[in-house]
Amino acid sequence: MHKRSRFLALTVVGAVVCTVGFMPSVSQAAGTVEGEKRGSLAEEHGLTADDVRRINALNEKALTLGRPGKPSGESFRASSAASGRVTPPAEPLDRMPDAYRPYGGRATTDVSNYIRKWQQVYSHREGQARQMTEEQREQLSYGCVGVTWVNSGPYPTNKLAFASFDENKYQNALENTTPRPGETRAELEGRIAKESFDEGKGFKRARDVASIMNKALENAHDEGTYLNNLKAELTRNNDALRNEDARSNFYSALRNTPSFKNRDGGNYDPSRMKAVIYSKHFWSGQDPRSSSSKRKYGDPEAFRPNQSTGLVDMSKDRNTSRSPGSPGESYVNFDYGWFGDQEEEDHNQTVWTHANHYHSPNGGMGPMKVYESKFRNWSAGYADFDRGTYMIAFIPKSWNTAPAKVTQGWS
Repeated sequence: MHKRSRFLALTVVGAVVCTVGFMPSVSQAAGTVEGEKRGSLAEEHGLTADDVRRINALNEKALTLGRPGKPSGESFRASSAASGRVTPPAEPLDRMPDAYRPYGGRATTDVSNYIRKWQQVYSHREGQARQMTEEQREQLSYGCVGVTWVNSGPYPTNKLAFASFDENKYQNALENTTPRPGETRAELEGRIAKESFDEGKGFKRARDVASIMNKALENAHDEGTYLNNLKAELTRNNDALRNEDARSNFYSALRNTPSFKNRDGGNYDPSRMKAVIYSKHFWSGQDPRSSSSKRKYGDPEAFRPNQSTGLVDMSKDRNTSRSPGSPGESYVNFDYGWFGDQEEEDHNQTVWTHANHYHSPNGGMGPMKVYESKFRNWSAGYADFDRGTYMIAFIPKSWNTAPAKVTQGWS
């Protein structure tokens, strides 16, 4: 890996963030100018263009495998051959996790230790700790999306997404910003659009909506009661979401959640469910019909939130990576971070669990690492992505998803 890194420093450009092997400390993140282009993680950690291609291909494969009704088991294992992905071994239920390695707002551990922590902290169902199953370890082995997948239950569908975009800031910057040396108009517009998103406000919007949903779920033992409660809470808060169409993803999200229907989950009882949050970073220029410059430098009009509700239409998200602007550039297609239902009020102190890449201990990329990052680290952004959305999903209340403080395993 170290020999390859020296070579790649000259040949590979682009930030790979489902592959985050490095994240800044909180102090570093605080000193970063908003929208500033970050260095290349591929360059810093020896990820070749082939490594990135394998990551993207496996991410796309996971999307297919994770759809409801799709077989897992052998299908999961069949997807491993070309990528070198390996399922981590089972860990004893009674073994406590080792201490993570903290560094300035982020803690790092290996995937086996995360499994031990997950079993002690996250696995609880009806108050009982459970051993991570083989299927769950298969899911986890996919890397960043695997961490969210194993905690949310089904593969993330990303239908209920929120973000914050400052239209006035964008328009003023377009009129008053001088292009950087050598910067094209398309590159300028893409950069300004990226800088006009505020992930802190987007996350807050998702948390506020999730709080309203959770109030509506209380004592609602059928979907009709939940929806009536939800509309009443939205009206009480004068929230624009009250005007969403009845067929909107916002109102149909609960009924479309697999665990809501499961006997050992919600069993069609909304009061047994809760709204939780995860995040996705991705690239805006995904439309194959758009100009090549938009695919390289971002589409300023794509994936903007509704200015009233904050909802982002994710129907055109094809998990397509950023196109290279010059030979040798290579970008990962997305990055996921799991939040759950933490109660920490200061968003900068919240913890986001993610990973560097899929588990490939015998391949060139090496074993999967799991990270717990404070919000500033998570939202700092990389050249691979110009959009950060915050998703609401439903899981049974009996699932423990908030970082509890245990003696071992926490930074």
